[in-house]
Amino acid sequence: MVGGWNGSSEWGHFLFRQALGKPKRWPRENKRCAKSCSSAHIFFGSRNLSSVRFPITSRLAKSYKFMLLFDASHTSHTHAQTGVQRVVRSMYAALCARELVQPITYDPHQDTWRSLNSREKETLGNTTGAGSAHRSASWPLGVRFEGYARQLLNARSSCPTGDALIVPEIFSAKVARAQPELFARVSGPRVAIFHDAIALKLPEFTPVKTVARFPSYMHELLVFDGIAAVSEDSRQSLLDYWQWLGARDVPQVVAITNAVEIGKQLAAPRIEQPAKPSHPTILSVGSLEGRKNHLALLAACEKLWVQGERFNLHLIGLAHPQTGRAALEKIKSLQSAGYPVHYDGPVDDATLVAAYGACMFTIYPSLMEGFGLPVQESLAHGKPCICSGRGAIGEAASGGGCLTLDSVDSISLSTAIGQWLGSEAMLSSATEAARNRCMKSWSEYANELSGWIHELPRRR
Repeated sequence: MVGGWNGSSEWGHFLFRQALGKPKRWPRENKRCAKSCSSAHIFFGSRNLSSVRFPITSRLAKSYKFMLLFDASHTSHTHAQTGVQRVVRSMYAALCARELVQPITYDPHQDTWRSLNSREKETLGNTTGAGSAHRSASWPLGVRFEGYARQLLNARSSCPTGDALIVPEIFSAKVARAQPELFARVSGPRVAIFHDAIALKLPEFTPVKTVARFPSYMHELLVFDGIAAVSEDSRQSLLDYWQWLGARDVPQVVAITNAVEIGKQLAAPRIEQPAKPSHPTILSVGSLEGRKNHLALLAACEKLWVQGERFNLHLIGLAHPQTGRAALEKIKSLQSAGYPVHYDGPVDDATLVAAYGACMFTIYPSLMEGFGLPVQESLAHGKPCICSGRGAIGEAASGGGCLTLDSVDSISLSTAIGQWLGSEAMLSSATEAARNRCMKSWSEYANELSGWIHELPRRR
């Protein structure tokens, strides 16, 4: 055996010539075996040469490329730019800068795993677009027909092999059923990214189908070799659930916090700013859904407007068709009553940068998050933020630049907004602290994640 791989006469011939200083290129089908061959036992044809050891030269060790498979089954088929999709796209780009990465997808029409085609790679690589009004995956008709035809003709696409696997998305039950086939193509550790357990913690604010699916999803994570949670709060939530479940043989779980970079946003073409409004603008960025707590924010702002406060509220984010409906209706009601609330929906990077530039500060009223991306993004733009001080949002806010609240009910939110609108000194101090925050880059994140994966052993 060669580090778990079957040897061959071709391998034996190669290594024997290497020992004599007569190199020959790697056998075509086994390039990725090189790393494990430095002290391997070699079987040369039918003749057992297990007692002979052939050292691999440093030149060949350096030429070896570690192949990382990256499951982008959902993100490569949606233009949505929600938090998870933005993390997946940024993670992929950062890993590609330091590793040999092969993006793959589960193709339900072929019923197999395969590499991404050019269109899917383009969708995965789109980190600056406005996104879509729909979160669901979209498969072009031609791709579906091709998949069905390949399945009928038994000519399915083949999945590449890899040295490690990253699953950065919250995968579906159909994808989970297909994972054993994918795992068999990976010689090293299989890793999943865990975002949050909000579906189980706040089921009343979560779509019914997601709540029904989540216990199975969190149980299916047990088959991986390692889990990288996006925050310490998410890490503990997963471990607590497994403990409650009675699971004993669990994978290693580490917290590798997400990165925040706004370089690409700032590089987007500038949008001509409208005339500066006569009243300050408060910005809130985040998808409109139940747990994001926009109803409390809108109630808080309405109370302040009735009391005579003068400010504009600007909302940006994709609205969830189920849990975001009430917030949309409240926005329309306030607009009809003449209150200065503006809702843009999903926007591109240029529009987002302009919105941050125009606002006085931001507010993120969410009840619970896995990481708290909008909070740190606001700070990266030098804008202070009002938010919860609990859980992962509290983690994101720690370090300055935020007014953190024990509760994000409408009364607490209106009080906090009133404090910053009424105290120039308090707001200036928070703004200075926001501008002094140092955020983790995606390059640093990729180094941390990749280093952990390279050291992570397979459990079985």
